[in-house]
Amino acid sequence: MQQPSERSDVTEGVVDRFERVVLPHLDDAYTLARYLVRDEHDAQDVVQDAALRALRYFEGFSGGDARAWLLAIVRNCALDWRRRYRLDERSVPFDEVVHGPATASRSADAAAIEESEQHRVQRALGTLPLEFREVIVLREVQELRYREISDVLGVPIGTVMSRLARARRQLAALLHPDTREVS
Repeated sequence: MQQPSERSDVTEGVVDRFERVVLPHLDDAYTLARYLVRDEHDAQDVVQDAALRALRYFEGFSGGDARAWLLAIVRNCALDWRRRYRLDERSVPFDEVVHGPATASRSADAAAIEESEQHRVQRALGTLPLEFREVIVLREVQELRYREISDVLGVPIGTVMSRLARARRQLAALLHPDTREVS
């Protein structure tokens, strides 16, 4: 529990509202951070930093989509973290099989095939440039709408659509290198 001196700049009512409005989105924040910084412990640090920033500036939150607002803060914190620690894009990629939820009990063959496919997709996703990886994660994993992605990234919807199309093409080429694109 926080000491009263740590919350001197925020009122109790703001904290209560923050807990109600923002905290339900922490799992989504963590998922985005994992994909952006590629390490579960670093992602926890990023989310903690983002949550503190969000609380500090919550009085300025005018309502609207708290999830998109928090994810934008997480993205900014992750980008700051990457710059601060000069994260190399060639570092070990996030692996859904290792870091994701436990596989439900199924046959060993089915679980092995699914793990293999998940690992393959995660590897391919990890090779995408950050701007494509983040738009794919926000759309396909977080299931945000284009407008929400636009808000999170701070770019026009057209840019979101363009990045998403290019990211999907690159991802498809990585997953199916023998398939040629039809023009």
